[in-house]
Amino acid sequence: MKRRLFFLLLAATAAGAALARPAYWYLYQSRIDGQRSCSQTPLGPGWTQIAGPFKDAHCEKLVRTK
Repeated sequence: MKRRLFFLLLAATAAGAALARPAYWYLYQSRIDGQRSCSQTPLGPGWTQIAGPFKDAHCEKLVRTK
């Protein structure tokens, strides 16, 4: 019984991971010197998010919202 429950939970977890989409990218600008960086996570208090979300790591392909 425990083995069956384990495999059921494992299959549910794997199915959820298979349907997950990659995180979006955002363009950030430094408050100190104005440099720009593309990142999936916030870079810290010295950075301001200025554009996004983007599909690619170059922050070129904007995500279309419906």
